[in-house]
Parts: sequence; structure tokens; C-alpha cells
Amino acid sequence: MPQVRDAVSGGRAIVDALIANGVDTVFGLPGAQTYPIFDALALSDDRIRTYSARHEQASGYMAFGYARSTGRPGVFSVVPGPGVLNAGAALITALGCCAPVLLITGNVPSTFEGRGRGHLHEIPDQLGLLRRITKWSARIERVEDAPALVNEAFRQMLTGRPGPVALEMAWDSMAETAVAEPPGAAVIPAPSEPDAAAIDTAARLLVSARRPMIMTGSGAQHAAEEVRALAALLDAPVTALRGGRGIVAEGEPLGLSSAVAHRLYPETDVVLGIGTRLELPTMRWTGMMTYHGRLPGDRRLVRIDIDPQEMVRLKADAPVVADAKAGVRALIDAIGALPAGISQRDGAAIRAEIAAAKSAVAVEISKVQPEVDYLKAIRAALPDDGFFLTELCQVGFASYFAWEARRPRTYVSEGYQGTLGYGFPTALGVKAANPDRKVVAVCGDGGFMFGVQELATAAQEGIGVVVVVFDNGAYGNVRRDQRTRFEGRFIASELRNPDFPKLAEAFGLKAYSAASPADLAAVLPAALAAEQTVLIHVAVPRDGEASPWPFIHPAP
Repeated sequence: MPQVRDAVSGGRAIVDALIANGVDTVFGLPGAQTYPIFDALALSDDRIRTYSARHEQASGYMAFGYARSTGRPGVFSVVPGPGVLNAGAALITALGCCAPVLLITGNVPSTFEGRGRGHLHEIPDQLGLLRRITKWSARIERVEDAPALVNEAFRQMLTGRPGPVALEMAWDSMAETAVAEPPGAAVIPAPSEPDAAAIDTAARLLVSARRPMIMTGSGAQHAAEEVRALAALLDAPVTALRGGRGIVAEGEPLGLSSAVAHRLYPETDVVLGIGTRLELPTMRWTGMMTYHGRLPGDRRLVRIDIDPQEMVRLKADAPVVADAKAGVRALIDAIGALPAGISQRDGAAIRAEIAAAKSAVAVEISKVQPEVDYLKAIRAALPDDGFFLTELCQVGFASYFAWEARRPRTYVSEGYQGTLGYGFPTALGVKAANPDRKVVAVCGDGGFMFGVQELATAAQEGIGVVVVVFDNGAYGNVRRDQRTRFEGRFIASELRNPDFPKLAEAFGLKAYSAASPADLAAVLPAALAAEQTVLIHVAVPRDGEASPWPFIHPAP
């Protein structure tokens, strides 16, 4: 006889579909409209670990950290309306960083939808709002529809260019019960093979180049082995600004920081962009104020990107629409099939030029103090596979060019959204996803206060990260600009802060204080060895940090 299936709530149908898709972690904050989801999570705690944050934005950033550090979907659930709006920064950051993040939320009762009656947490057209800040969003109307729509969310999230997606379900519909067929996992279509003619054109351009350079982005993180092989084949240095760092370790002969890449760029005649928007040569190195539809200067551009729209936004001489791994493999094969002797490059000479540029730039950036020495202290203590999280602070900005990224995905940045305060909550999500690896987040005093309440989350959930809070009593960038560009008219840039070590201790956490790079180096081993979150407070004299910006926005 056919098996009779039990009726389940909409929340349970959603959670069953998450389990079918391999989800083992959910972040979030429960509320009236999402009680059925969290009740289902409570019944599934042997299969899904649920982390409760103290703010919806933190829930979203924890899911972002999970996704950014692993490449796997990060899932979170918050209430509709203000909860969704609070989490909006994390969604738009995930969109900018191509991170697979899934939001599950509720909405007003179905009979109130679109009525504008002011029901609890109602905002006009929540689904329309979500569709503008995610890759894809949809509404689950019935319990029976939940499995298929959850699977469609996974398909949308992971097909082509990854990105955030969202599902909403009305308050009453989520609580209703019906028979929902147990889902299998979503079927993610394989990327199409790269066009052979485009690959051949790209191969010939790169092989005939005098000084090619490779630039990588978030879309290349899963193709590190292939990128390293291609770089060696071409004797081409590899660089990245944020998302693509660590694919080729910057301590290796062909690995470059963005500052070294800028030094070598005048001699570059062909650029290969892999899974990147190419922010360095089209924005950072051109003044940020002029849109470029093609690579500026007399250079040729090869692009490998899974998103065909990227080839419209920035046109290439050889556009290859493909997954980074498949595209680079095809390029390696095509280069191997070209006639011997087509390339006249001297690999030894190229490596010598790179080494000389690295040495010269190291001297120059060593003047960005004390930030560079603080970064060196952290790098010396953090294992190669440990995670380093930037933040919108002076040390964080200096890390764009002064941090040596050694492994893929280990440099976790905020991307172009630049959300102040993203760092500490994101670090908690990174650690939840990677419990056996070390995590260090650097924060300014201003940014840390955006998410300071998540010290409670770290303590309650037993998440052990090291957060280094650099305290200069100001929004440092703003104050510097007011001093240098606005004749010292300071407004809303100076901060009165709590005693950060005592604050951490009030949450039951360990804290240290440091006043120099040597002090930081002395306490880091114990902090990293701790089984709980540790706060290290670093006092920095106000206006005492050298500006990192000449190396982030060098003169065009």
C-alpha cells in the first residue's frame, strides 16, 4: 500500500527542504511570523545547528561569513518588515560579493497582503523590495509549494554567478498544515562549456603578450589550482584587490599585492580577468570618478566570467563566458596546442622584475605605520589556513595591500558595499562554518560598536574568534578628511567609547590590552589558543595613523 504522509506546517516543509539540500547551519532571530520555522528547527537540532544572534543584521552577516568562507550556502531567517530591512545590508553585501546566501522570512497574514492596513511588521511590497537587492526572490503561497520553491531558491542561488536569494511566506500560510512531498536536493545545472573560438583567441593574445598580468576575483576562488597552473605556464603575475586574494599566495614568486601590481602595471600589455569586475584598472587606478566601458590605456583584455552581463559592462578583446575552473582549464589546453616558440618571454627575467618590484614596494608601504606592523604581528601568529577579516578601519584598509593572503577564501572582505560594522558578526559566521580553524577580525572602535551586542552571541553560542579593536576615538577616515580637506572643521567624527576590555569581560569573555605591535604579538598566541571569543583592545593615538589611501587610490 502507498505510504500515507503526515501533514506538516509550512515551516516544517521549508526546513525539510533545507535538510534535503545539505544545510547544517541556520542563523537567525525568531518572531511571531516565523515561529513555525524555528519550531521545525528545534525538532531538527540533530541535523541543523541554529545560531541565534542579537540583531537581524548580524544574522545576515553570520550567514554571509559562512558562505564567503566555504562557498556553500549560508542560510538565515528573520522576521519580515523591520527585520528584513535590518538584514538588508548583509543581503546587498552578499550580492556584491557573489556569496550564496538564503533568507527565509514571513509576511503579514495572506488576507492582509497589499491592503496597507498596517499589520504587524508590514512594509509595502516586501517581495518587490527583496527582488531589488537579491539575485532572485519568491513567495511560498501554500505548504505544498514549499519543497519546490526551496529547491528553486537553491538552483537560482548556485547557478551561474552565485548570489543571495530570499523566500517569504505569509504568517497564516506558514502555520497551516498540509501534505508536502519530501523533496530531493535541488538539481544545479552544470555550467556550459566555454566557446572554443573565444578560448583560441584568448590563448593567442596571452601567449603573444610581452607582459601579461592575471587579476582574480571572488568568482575564481574555487579555481585556485587551475589559476596557479596557468600563471606558471604564462610566467604571469597574479593579483587581486579583495575577493580574489589568496588564490596565488602573495609570498609566492608570481603572487602580487595590489600595490605591487600597480608598480608593474605600466609594462602590462594584456590583462586576464578571471571572475572579477576588474576594479583595480578601471576604478582604483583611474580616480574612481569616470566610467570605463573598456580597459583604459593601450592594453588588451581577456575575461573569463560566468556572467554574460559582465561582458556588456566591461568589454573585452577576448570574452570567455564560462565558469572559472572550466575556462582556465580550456585556456591551458589551448595554449598547450599552440605552436612552440610563439612566446618570446623570458620567464627568469619576469620573475626578477617581480621580485624587484616587491622589494621596492615593501619599503614604501612600511611607512604606513603603525598599521603595517600590526598586520605583520597578526600574520606571524595566524596559521596559513586561518581567516583574516578586514573592516572599515585604518588597519583594515592597509590590509588591502599589506596583508599577505596565503590560501583561497581566507581573506574575507566586505566587498564594494563597504558596510561599516560588518566584520565582527561576519567573523562569527566564518568560525561557525570552520570550527577547527582560527579566525581573526580587525575592527575600528566605530565599526565594532555597530555590532558590539554580538559579544553576547559569541558567549552564548560558544563561538571562538579573536577580535582586535583598534581604538583611536574617532571615525578615522572621516576625521582625517575633515582635517586635511575641510580645514579641521570636525563634526560627528569623534567618539566617546566604553572601556572595551571591561565590556568584553561583562559578557564573560576574555580580554587583553595592547599599545604597540609588540604588545599585540605577545598576547595573540594565548588569544588564538582560547576556546572562546577574545577581545584585544589596541589603543591608538588619535590622528596617529599614517594614511593608507595613497596605496589604495594611487595617482592615475
